[in-house]
Amino acid sequence: MIEGIGMVKHKTTLTFYGGVNEIGGNKILLQDRDVKVFFDFGMSFALKKQYYSPPFLSPKSEKSLQELGILPKIDGIYKFDEKAPEIDAVFISHGHMDHSAYLSFIKREIPVYCGETTKIILQALSEMRRADLEFNVEGINFKHFRTRDKVAIDDLEIEPVHVDHSVPGAYGFIIHTANGAVVYTGDFRAHGAKPEMTSDFVEKAKEAEPVAVITEATNMTGASVSSEVEVENKLNSIVGQADGIVLADFAYTDVDRFNSFYRIAKKNGRCLAVSLKQAYLLNALRRDKGLSIPELNDENILIFRKSKKKYDKWENQIMEQYPSKIVDVFEVSKRQCKAVLAMSFYDLEELVEIQPKASSCYILSASEPFNEEMEIDFERLVNWLRRYGLPQYHAHVSGHIMPLQLKNFLKEIDMAKIFPIHTENAELFAKFMRDLKGKVVPTEKSKEYKI
Repeated sequence: MIEGIGMVKHKTTLTFYGGVNEIGGNKILLQDRDVKVFFDFGMSFALKKQYYSPPFLSPKSEKSLQELGILPKIDGIYKFDEKAPEIDAVFISHGHMDHSAYLSFIKREIPVYCGETTKIILQALSEMRRADLEFNVEGINFKHFRTRDKVAIDDLEIEPVHVDHSVPGAYGFIIHTANGAVVYTGDFRAHGAKPEMTSDFVEKAKEAEPVAVITEATNMTGASVSSEVEVENKLNSIVGQADGIVLADFAYTDVDRFNSFYRIAKKNGRCLAVSLKQAYLLNALRRDKGLSIPELNDENILIFRKSKKKYDKWENQIMEQYPSKIVDVFEVSKRQCKAVLAMSFYDLEELVEIQPKASSCYILSASEPFNEEMEIDFERLVNWLRRYGLPQYHAHVSGHIMPLQLKNFLKEIDMAKIFPIHTENAELFAKFMRDLKGKVVPTEKSKEYKI
């Protein structure tokens, strides 16, 4: 049969408004027939840092962000324009800001679909932050899903499948279009605490026989072979040898790392003292019965109250709910050999009052510095550690899949087209994947690709 006679060829396209030649900032528009759906709507940290240095130089309006290309010019999606909605839905893969923050600007009539855990995280983060142009989820029409659900947007069917990542509640998507399935990985890995979830996703993607895969390709340089289990073993070795306080810097949204530190603190006769911010988030996540998180009333958990004159409403809420668990710098200083203290770079001034004893140490359990701005902060960190005689250990594993694992997964899935995003090394990715059956399509911002 000649195409165009006796058959209808429907239009399915992809347009990438973010995540192109950068890590994060994902904003992917899929149009299938008359349905338009965005997958992720995150903040571009790389673009923003070209022009702004918060808090003293911050964007004041949506116009500024659009003028500088940080917020893409798209009709019918933003709450600040007067046009009718032209987007049918937004799907969020997980709760990291580079995938979700710019929901702030979405018209409230447009439904936002995400995992139940992601909804909890975004709402908790919004409650903890002061009013912010770039992150505010108030009034959003959230609709949540779980693995095995199928969401229909008119004739388009979206199948979310859980993946393992460094924040709980992460999903990839299998999108059933008129021209075949399109798979979007979101951010995922195979070396975390729950690799079986990623295996489930890959198996489902394979069964769908997709025509295209949109994949993250973050770790094309600096890849490492490790796992969350290995990180926990390293943490146990470090904490077991320390006689003074152990300071730990890790992402407060990383529940797997929190659990690792909790188990190690308990195993070594210590308490894990978390920040008020982490306590508030963990308290919220307790509502998700699918997560395994110890109670804040647990005997091996304390809540560290930073020295400040005034506390926000949400901070007072935690202090009032768990009064017996609250400790300040003076109490921590008295029981150093019994504490693992979660402390970020911005908490380092607390060391002035803590006065770490000999044989104390600092564990960086987050990503290494990867840009000039972080390098400067890293130098300041080293100055603080040197001042107080604190050797630095690094025990971390990436939230993103490693190159050889990714290639094996793509080989299993076997698609016609591969769109690499969430990477600064798309050209390297294309050369590395050149012997796959699928054709690697280099993505360009705002360009429409036919499926």
